[in-house]
Amino acid sequence: MNRTVRAALAGFVCIASAAPALAAPAVSLDSAVFVERVTPKAGRMLEPASELNRGDRVVYVVRWYKMGGDGGFVVTNPLPRSVYYQGSANGDEEVSIDGGRTWGKLGAIYAGDRLATPEDVTHVRWRVDPRTASRGQGRIAYSAIVR
Repeated sequence: MNRTVRAALAGFVCIASAAPALAAPAVSLDSAVFVERVTPKAGRMLEPASELNRGDRVVYVVRWYKMGGDGGFVVTNPLPRSVYYQGSANGDEEVSIDGGRTWGKLGAIYAGDRLATPEDVTHVRWRVDPRTASRGQGRIAYSAIVR
């Protein structure tokens, strides 16, 4: 495995924390990293990330499983330095550009006196509301580009 792949995968750690509730939910997370490949015959395909190159589009898929408890929870993912954020499949994520200290929507937060760009994002998080959490499981997907 080359250094870029190790760096892209090493930083992929998701954290689930409970939103305020009476009995905080127990949540298990499972994650996978894919690279998007384009071929003339098959078009766009996702394949498990075994080798990444600068400019590759990477898709991270986080599966969550609610093991018990009530209420919603938050899934937070720090981004590896070797990638820059592109977007989430559902678009309801919040991003941080300062290591997870403050949060907002990309396009509405500032890095100094300029609007933050995808390259500034250090963390991404999603709030799983109690209704969605009551389903017991779900998926979150987002993409990034290898620097």
